[in-house]
Amino acid sequence: MNTTIAWEVRDDRPAAADAQGTDLGETCAWLRENRDAIRAGLDEHGALYLRRLPVKDVEDFAEVRDALISELAGYVEKATPRSHFGKDVYSSTDLPPSQTIRPHNENSYALSFPGLLMFGCLIAPDTGGATPVTDVRKVLGNIPQPLADRFRAHGWSLVRNYGDHISLGWRTAFGTEDRDEVAAYCADNRISHEWVGDDQLRTVQRRSATIRHPGTGEEAWFNHTVFWNEWALDPEIREVFLEDLGRDNLPFNTAYGDGEPISRQDVETIDEAYRKATVRETWRPGDVLIVDNILAAHARESFKGPRKIVVTMGDPVALDVCDPTVPPQAGFARAAAVETAKPAKTRRWFGRS
Repeated sequence: MNTTIAWEVRDDRPAAADAQGTDLGETCAWLRENRDAIRAGLDEHGALYLRRLPVKDVEDFAEVRDALISELAGYVEKATPRSHFGKDVYSSTDLPPSQTIRPHNENSYALSFPGLLMFGCLIAPDTGGATPVTDVRKVLGNIPQPLADRFRAHGWSLVRNYGDHISLGWRTAFGTEDRDEVAAYCADNRISHEWVGDDQLRTVQRRSATIRHPGTGEEAWFNHTVFWNEWALDPEIREVFLEDLGRDNLPFNTAYGDGEPISRQDVETIDEAYRKATVRETWRPGDVLIVDNILAAHARESFKGPRKIVVTMGDPVALDVCDPTVPPQAGFARAAAVETAKPAKTRRWFGRS
């Protein structure tokens, strides 16, 4: 049984290796035999790129997933459209090909989030379309300490407006037609909510901006602060949104945990920290990318031509085992009493009991 894998490491690309096996069965057996080596590689690099797997369709990808992931993770508080292909395999996103998606950690705003993400290439685009990955330990190290310390002390807040005409509607995001079910979910997950107008939902939640990896103990930058901040919008789009909707009604916006706005300069500083820590690889059919969702963020480049990148999420992790610097809270810190999160079930971490 192999205990190590010789990962190929380059400054501008994720750590990579060629998968072994002449058919899917042999490859899945090799993956199972090397789970510890893959887990060690993830601890070191945050994301791993496996090349040339015999993966041709969703069923093949699901078998590879099952060789590595112990428990599937749900997609909660949905924010982008996805297609479900069956077997808990989804499109990475259904946003238009021309749209670039910034680096982010999946469900960083939830009380439980996937520990692992797995992406697979079934159809490679003609140009572009990479799934860049960013070591968020390096991001934290790249952020000036006074700014990082401010986020450690106050956390970050997410404001969302759910409406079919401005973003995902609340029915799609929460998977229900029942307002009482939405209210119960928000109460259980430390989210304040209010109904605006006829059918718009507004939520506010405070979360920790950094957490510690439950396996390695390392501190990581883990949030959607830049991803959903108004200053991250294209300037022309931001101007139109502010004029038509007003700041309070933007589909998404972020602030410090005490509700103070984040300046454009701070957003640009964090954005640059991401850029310095981001690597990318060109997709080819059969390639699989494994991402530790706490240690690495992922993104998407714009592309041309057909592209089918599938994703699955697994090995959920509870926030309360990650040493958040501030407790999760409904609303802004200055607007409500700080509450301690309800105890959450500790989940099995991939490769560890």
